[in-house]
Amino acid sequence: MAARLASVYLDGCLSLELRPAKYYSANNLPILVREFPPMTNREPLGRVLLIGGTHADELTSISSVFKWMHKLRRYHTGMFHWRITPLLNPDGLLVNKSTRTNANGIDLNRNLPTPEWQRLSQDYWIRTTGRDPRRYPGQTPGSEPENKWLVEEIDRFKPDIIVSVHAPHGIVDYDALDRRSAPHRIGMLHRDFLGTYPGSLGNYAGVHRGIPVVTLEMPHANVMPSAKEITHMWVDLVYWLQRNVPKIKMAKTRLNGQEVPDATASK
Repeated sequence: MAARLASVYLDGCLSLELRPAKYYSANNLPILVREFPPMTNREPLGRVLLIGGTHADELTSISSVFKWMHKLRRYHTGMFHWRITPLLNPDGLLVNKSTRTNANGIDLNRNLPTPEWQRLSQDYWIRTTGRDPRRYPGQTPGSEPENKWLVEEIDRFKPDIIVSVHAPHGIVDYDALDRRSAPHRIGMLHRDFLGTYPGSLGNYAGVHRGIPVVTLEMPHANVMPSAKEITHMWVDLVYWLQRNVPKIKMAKTRLNGQEVPDATASK
């Protein structure tokens, strides 16, 4: 992994103490995860699931998450309970030329089990993309092992919010039942709603499961932002989470009526 990413080094990877998740990729590569758990002396504001490398040819999405994990390793205060995978699609990265799709040729961000997936995903792929192989959703929803892990991880971890990192649109997107609290800006990334797609994470989690999804689109797939810009984005993201995750949890508690918040989440 470090050999493919110019701004990620082996020693830095090892120092993060990433651990293999339960599921492996289509090519039997481990999906690596790092948790930054609650502190004994502080009740976290909520749970955050952070994902990079869904499209493995978006190299900056992977490297940026690594940079932020190093910040957490040094400065984690327990404000949030974090679960992080910097590379959801290891198969797409560890080939001669990195690919958007996994080893089965499937776009993981079009394969999640959203309503009417069978009809809508094929219609979108055929009519809108012209059967673009880079956006092939597969034959059945949630078929890929990487997405089986992601769905199970969402069920198990019960995040209050999901942050997904992509490239190269240079914007911040927000998918949720209520978009009024969407970030206006995260670092150099300005808000722009890209819309949802059949089988996408924003559609699956943000719209149909009621778990807001913040999508950070780096400006370039292969050119990293400066260290100053990476820090600026991180500070803005954490500040936005600090202000909005408690409101999101409260709104969900009111919506569900019977749910009572525990120490870290209102689920």
